[in-house]
Amino acid sequence: MRLRVDPVACEGVGLCAQLADRTITLDRWGYPILASELDERDLPDARRAVRGCPRRALWLEETVAQH
Repeated sequence: MRLRVDPVACEGVGLCAQLADRTITLDRWGYPILASELDERDLPDARRAVRGCPRRALWLEETVAQH
């Protein structure tokens, strides 16, 4: 799974980083910097961040394994 952000919808509230602090950090303006890939232990926090985003700017997306 991969966490994605819509940079146009995001207003830099920063709640996502509080809800998923191992996966999301904030830049100096408060906008999220996302981990490139999530492991199983990060998924509950990532889902919480997606649900908690006041602008609905986050979503989870399936990643395709490349060979």
